Amino acid sequence: MARSNLQLRIAQSPVLRCHLPATSFAIAGLLGILLLSLSLGCSRPSSHEPVTVTFLDIEYDTPDRLPGLAQDLQAFTQETGIRVKRLPRPEGSLNQLVMWRELLQKRAPTPDVYGIDVIWSGIFGKYLLDLTPYFAAELSSQYPVVAASYTVGDKLVAIPRHAYVAVLMYRADLLRRYGYREPPKTWDELERMATRIQAGERAKGQKDFWGYVWQGGVNEDLTCAGLEWQVSEGGGRIIEDDHTISVNNPRTIWTWERAARWVGSISPPGVVAYEKWDADNVWDSGRAAFHRGWVSDYSLVVFHTPPGNATQYGVTSLPGGSAGQADTLGGSGLAVSQTSAHPQEAIELIRFLLRRDALFKRASANSEVPKEQELYDLPEILEPYPQLAASRQQRGSVVARPSIVSGEKYEDVSRAYIRALHSVLTGEKTPSMAAAALEKELIQITGFRPGSPSNRAWSGKDGR
Repeated sequence: MARSNLQLRIAQSPVLRCHLPATSFAIAGLLGILLLSLSLGCSRPSSHEPVTVTFLDIEYDTPDRLPGLAQDLQAFTQETGIRVKRLPRPEGSLNQLVMWRELLQKRAPTPDVYGIDVIWSGIFGKYLLDLTPYFAAELSSQYPVVAASYTVGDKLVAIPRHAYVAVLMYRADLLRRYGYREPPKTWDELERMATRIQAGERAKGQKDFWGYVWQGGVNEDLTCAGLEWQVSEGGGRIIEDDHTISVNNPRTIWTWERAARWVGSISPPGVVAYEKWDADNVWDSGRAAFHRGWVSDYSLVVFHTPPGNATQYGVTSLPGGSAGQADTLGGSGLAVSQTSAHPQEAIELIRFLLRRDALFKRASANSEVPKEQELYDLPEILEPYPQLAASRQQRGSVVARPSIVSGEKYEDVSRAYIRALHSVLTGEKTPSMAAAALEKELIQITGFRPGSPSNRAWSGKDGR
């Protein structure tokens, strides 16, 4: 695709337009440079030259891991003689989605290894090598809901690498100050606790203190938040595994109405524009009692700085409702292009990186939970300190977004869901009107029929 055409596609995208900075057209320039460099270097090396594997990584949530990754790649070259060229990528998962699609559709011999978001498996599966024969042992040790999110039909399109899970972060010091012995187990408890703590802190002079901050802007985090609200109350997964559209139901409508009530009460009015970093900044400044965040085993072990002037903070599963708790799965995996010039070397690189991650996990196995951090009933796939797993009740189930069942249509499905829910949060539409209109739009996008929510569709234990 010519650079001008790609620029036009980005500019006209109703979701991307809300996220891209003023320098967004530089992304098209970056892609043009990348495509040119790949076209100049895609031929096979001579018998005297070492093989070079090209690696287009995602790693959007772990900037402090990047120096370590560079060291890992150097160690891989020293051990195997295989060089690795790490390619530049834009910031933000939506911007990356544009680039990944453009590159994979060209079916070029490079890049060889792609880092992919957990929700991209169905979108890009037809362009990626089936890794099942190469990673059977590694796959058997994965939590089912994680493995299922990278499996399209019988094909493992990527090997899971880093799993992130949505969690509730809380000010442990404030909970104790206001007489609470544990974090909220339900959304109603969260609302009551947030209201009381917010009022108390404002009475002490913190006029800009809020009870609960989360990501309510026009971005993928809103799909995750909405999914957590409705699944925990029995409202289903938007689209069920039996290819039925379940979003237009009373339980979902009720959760949307409740969330809209939070805006301007326990959450800032501007929360409807918050992306991840906006919510993080409010939390990090110490101006919120509760925060919806993302963590991994790695981030829990490495990063544990309390917000603001607090001495301790806590991490727990998100609150639940009548159907239990639900924490959205995020993260990334490693995939190999079907048209890779060096598939065996690419697989060797992936094996090496997985071994390096395993070494880190083993090294942290005997670490102690830092005094600044309180871990309480974590989501069931998190195990940052394995020696504590037997003594801690892990109650939060993990839910995957309907990306596999939506396949190549997931991007459109998510955009439609975001628009509908956002219109409720901003008061543009009533929840019932928005849900009914969304159902019609999803039928047009997917061709699926309406159906009812299925509780079986979100159990973390069966991999759904």
